Amino acid sequence: MKTVKILAVDDHEMTTLGYKFILEDTEFEDFKVQMDTAKSYADAKKRIEETAEGIIYDILLLDIQLANPTDGPAKTGEDIGIFARKVSPDTKIVFMSSFSDNYRINSIMQTVDPEGYMVKSEIDQKSLQAMVSTVLTSPPYYTQKALVAIRRKMAQDISLDDNDKKILYYLSIGTKTKDMVNFISLSLPGIENRKRQLKSLFGVEKQNDQALITASRNRGFI
Repeated sequence: MKTVKILAVDDHEMTTLGYKFILEDTEFEDFKVQMDTAKSYADAKKRIEETAEGIIYDILLLDIQLANPTDGPAKTGEDIGIFARKVSPDTKIVFMSSFSDNYRINSIMQTVDPEGYMVKSEIDQKSLQAMVSTVLTSPPYYTQKALVAIRRKMAQDISLDDNDKKILYYLSIGTKTKDMVNFISLSLPGIENRKRQLKSLFGVEKQNDQALITASRNRGFI
């Protein structure tokens, strides 16, 4: 019988152990599941890089928001998905996140184009089992809230580039705007203009930087 290898990445160990218990105990029709787990970007990256040694994951289950590293910019499940697309393009990617708003889900669709998205509040044994079977044979698989968010037409598309994400990160750790020129390849006027655009994008254009930080954190960008 074929073995389907899955890597689940979430900084809450009980969550990944729950996925593991359910899926490895499930009697699928023509395959069985073997699942590994990871709690951080670094751990997941190392495991995915092992594909060069012939250990290829059929499916990645990725939480978006992971615990921040002790140094350097925060890494997310989205970063793992982008990396995995380059290293292991045949691996199916499914996001398992509490985020269900248009902003975050549509950003993920643009940067990673995953084979599935499940909102955690909608995950149960049957949906987990259905997701695995679906993404292996006829993806995509979305839970109801994710599908609603994907279908809903947005007033404007949200696509944050690397500089936008860096601005949000450095704001979140208290870096002054004038000092960001040391870390971001933009001029000071360019950074200030991006900040204005980001505030408009997140609907806090008349508020301070803290409002932008809060809005972007609530949507899982930092």
